[in-house]
Amino acid sequence: MDKTRLAGKHCLITGAARGMGAAVAEYYAAQGAKICVADLNLEGCEEVVKRITEKGGQAIAVKLNVTERDQMRDAVKATVEAFGSLNVIVNNAGINKPLMFLDITEENWHQIMDVNAMGCLIGMQEAAKQMIAQGKENGPYKIINVGSILSRQAFDDVVPYACSKHAVLAMINGGAKALVDHNITVNGYGPGVVRTELWEQLDKDLVSIGKFDKQGQSMDELAEKMILMKRYSYPEDVVGTASFLASPESDYMTGQLLMIDGGMIMQ
Repeated sequence: MDKTRLAGKHCLITGAARGMGAAVAEYYAAQGAKICVADLNLEGCEEVVKRITEKGGQAIAVKLNVTERDQMRDAVKATVEAFGSLNVIVNNAGINKPLMFLDITEENWHQIMDVNAMGCLIGMQEAAKQMIAQGKENGPYKIINVGSILSRQAFDDVVPYACSKHAVLAMINGGAKALVDHNITVNGYGPGVVRTELWEQLDKDLVSIGKFDKQGQSMDELAEKMILMKRYSYPEDVVGTASFLASPESDYMTGQLLMIDGGMIMQ
């Protein structure tokens, strides 16, 4: 690992108390970045910060509901106050609650869309405002949105989630066009089936709505039938691409969503 790849990068990562967000936060820190670990789960954020600082890194923990603009603004401010500037934001926070198509409710729709889509938009906007204020000569700055295989297709049991991740792709494309003159790039990565706490709960939910018969079946069947590499992934499979998008190596790149899915989606 290049321990200086992200040196000088001051990063805000949402949804970073566990799962992919925590893995990215720790990987960034190990490569020299300073991290604001933000999530509704403040205790989880503090645990991530402890792991980072025990290894010699620098990080702070911030409680954040991404659907509340004031809280996002405060998270950006906390990052700048701690480290001096904001160079990178990873809009990772997301939720899912599967329901079969005819069972989707307004509550289910709004909950998922508010966090995954509107929360991403607010994060992009508030980060961009700070980056613009810092001056384009101090860039390039990086906005990184976490999409999904469901940014490019949909299944009948996760339609609101797929809609939210299609929206994330639209914001990558539109944001890239809107912010390029400010020396801000907007890209993202799209994981497939990743074994995290979120997927463990998703697996239980899929059994409860009758999509699968037993726990673990969803991941195993998707790996066997849809993933070319014949295995699901772990957060460790994602962090390298996330690091690339935060690094100078991706400076001549914007408006792109990179898939990390073992070959589920062919572009």
